[in-house]
Amino acid sequence: MIEPDSASLPDAPHRQEELFPIREVARLTGINPVTLRAWERRYGLIQPVRTESGHRLYSQADIDDVRSILGWIERGVAVSKVGKILARNQATQQQAPSAQAPGTQADWKQWQVQLRQAVKAFDERRLEQVYGQVFASYPLVVVFQDILMPVWHDLCAAGEAFGAQSEWLFLDGFLRARALQRLQLAREQQEVSVVLAAMPGHCRELELLVAALMLGSSEVVIRVLAVGQPLEELSLVCERMAPQALVLFSNHSPTAELPKRLMRLAQGLDCPLLFAGEAAELAQDALMRSQVACLGSEGRLMRRRLQQYLAEHLDT
Repeated sequence: MIEPDSASLPDAPHRQEELFPIREVARLTGINPVTLRAWERRYGLIQPVRTESGHRLYSQADIDDVRSILGWIERGVAVSKVGKILARNQATQQQAPSAQAPGTQADWKQWQVQLRQAVKAFDERRLEQVYGQVFASYPLVVVFQDILMPVWHDLCAAGEAFGAQSEWLFLDGFLRARALQRLQLAREQQEVSVVLAAMPGHCRELELLVAALMLGSSEVVIRVLAVGQPLEELSLVCERMAPQALVLFSNHSPTAELPKRLMRLAQGLDCPLLFAGEAAELAQDALMRSQVACLGSEGRLMRRRLQQYLAEHLDT
């Protein structure tokens, strides 16, 4: 981690932010320098600035992009396709400025530092304090999507590092309990019911619970089915629960057979079928002319698209 001499930087916009050499980025992300250079040259995924001597310098945003790319690759997406996904997500957020979160990434990262310190110490009291303070400062979508879940994902990706699994389990258990509590409190007065289920093996319980919190509103209650719910029995579940819609959630790269599988499922339901999660970003072109609507994966837009769909298609 370095504070470059301003005279060595190629342009002014980068002079006020901390920049990192490639070896530091490799240490922080676990991606070796050869791969980082390949992602830049072959696919244009990362565009670091250069010093006058030609050395690459990466911003914190570049490091976040590296981690995002790695996440997509781990879900089975070819590296050659990741650039299109990142560009689409960026374009979507630029088209919806009113959905942008308050605060800045620097603010969020300060909260993440405090969160990591509490988790590292296995200090539940301190973790509860940070959790409460964050909720007092930001809306729910920001808290989970921009502050809490990035830390959860980083710990999950740490893998075999000593202590990482214990830290992840500590945070995961804490967040699952709080997410369930918030979902239970939200079930009181809503009139519109939507069922949320996960594609088997395509996400962890906390990811599904957070998706439910993102989708819910003062008008719509989200009823979450347990992770592992068989797809072939969803028609029976929906027949008995009688929801206004079923949302299927997946964070894995979709297979070639997925669109046909979803369309067959939709035909057997008495309610509309919607698709959400990171897989929905990849499958939306294949499902464009089908009866399965894609909600995407960005929390603010998922809720907006669900509300728009219900308003347009259901008499509520």
